[in-house]
Amino acid sequence: MSQLIQPRLLHDDTFRRLCRARDLLATDYRLMLPLREAADEACLSPFHFHRLFCSTFRETPHDFLTRLRFDQAKRLLAAGHSVTEVCFEVGYNSLGTFSSKFRAHVGQSPTEYQRSLRRVFGFSAPWRVMFMPICFLGGFGGLYE
Repeated sequence: MSQLIQPRLLHDDTFRRLCRARDLLATDYRLMLPLREAADEACLSPFHFHRLFCSTFRETPHDFLTRLRFDQAKRLLAAGHSVTEVCFEVGYNSLGTFSSKFRAHVGQSPTEYQRSLRRVFGFSAPWRVMFMPICFLGGFGGLYE
C-alpha cells in the first residue's frame, strides 16, 4: 500500500460487517474470493469496501489473504510437508509462482525456510515445530518475519 490511510471511527454496524467480510475471506483464503463477494458480505460497494478495509485493518484485502496463505505455508513447511504439497494446499497452482512469492514475502525460498528450521530444531521430530507457538519461533534469528 503506497500511502497509509488514516483510521476513522466507524459505526458499530459497519465495523461488524467489515469483520464478517474479513472472516469470509479468511475462511476461504485458498480460493482468493473476488473483492465483490467480500464487499457484498459487508453490504458495501467494492470501492468503498476496499477503502474501509484498508483504513480499518491497515492492509488491503489482497495483502490480508496473502499473509494468511504464507502463514499457513510456514506452518505446513515446519511440519515437514514437501514444498509441492504446501504450494497446492495454500491455493497456488504453480510451484514457481509460489516459490518466488514466498521468497519475496518471507525472505527465503520455501526449501531454505525448511532447512533453517531443521538447523534449529533438528531432523528427527518436525512435529515439535508444528505444535510450537509462532511467537516462540520469532526468537530464533528471524525465522519468522
